[in-house]
Amino acid sequence: MGIITIYQQWILYLTRLTQRADSMSTRKAAVAGYFYEAQAAALQHQVSRFIEQSPLPSSARPKVLIVPHAGYVYSGSTAAIAYRSLESYQDEIHRVVLLGPAHRVYLDGMAVPSVDTFSTPLGEINLDTRAIEQISSMPAVIVSDEAHREEHSLEVQLPFLQAVLQQFTLVPVVVGNCDAKTVAAVIDELWGGEETLIVISTDLSHFHSYEAARQIDASTCDRILQKSSDLSGEQACGAKAVNGLMSSEHIGLLDVELLGTRNSGDTAGSRDRVVGYGAFILH
Repeated sequence: MGIITIYQQWILYLTRLTQRADSMSTRKAAVAGYFYEAQAAALQHQVSRFIEQSPLPSSARPKVLIVPHAGYVYSGSTAAIAYRSLESYQDEIHRVVLLGPAHRVYLDGMAVPSVDTFSTPLGEINLDTRAIEQISSMPAVIVSDEAHREEHSLEVQLPFLQAVLQQFTLVPVVVGNCDAKTVAAVIDELWGGEETLIVISTDLSHFHSYEAARQIDASTCDRILQKSSDLSGEQACGAKAVNGLMSSEHIGLLDVELLGTRNSGDTAGSRDRVVGYGAFILH
């Protein structure tokens, strides 16, 4: 074999870089500019303002957050109440398991992506590909980038997580038509220790009058505080994920705390047909 020239070495290096780039894939932000600010500086300011204006959290260490997923002008102030509780633990949480409902595609079971990273205007987030591979063989779990491509229920949580946590990997799971025990099995498999935070993304009632929504949402919040595992989609659009959480083998070890509730009539919408939002921590 002849001696490899510097030119040949350079070509080989570029080829390997290209192959590496081809093997990496990213789920790009789908709702930036619609649900939240599209420019990084404006988004950082938007998220920071929501968090700074939130009440100081209790001293309890959160293991699970339940947060809403509407446009930030509607639900950002509610979500921020929960995310502020992470500030004291930002250098201890290194992995986020994020579950939210499917809005864009019909889905039986749960879907994980095949990509390596998710991106927002604030940067890229590495996925925990080993954990994703681990659960992809579990019952009712499929690999589907299509289920993730335009799904906002997970995406809107990411800028909040990027703003509060130092560094973390992500396990994103879109939950479709799936029974609570099957979802619970995935949550239990990914439960981890203090390095792992679980985030459940859900709004509450949809398109009732302001007063009717307040009554429905108050009842739903009471059921979540009671750790009920039989919520309906009319009570919470992320009911399947919430029911799975409440069916987890770990749920008996946690206390549930309601941090705040609002609806779109309190923030940026009319009061004729509102959407409800709630923020909870489990610790």
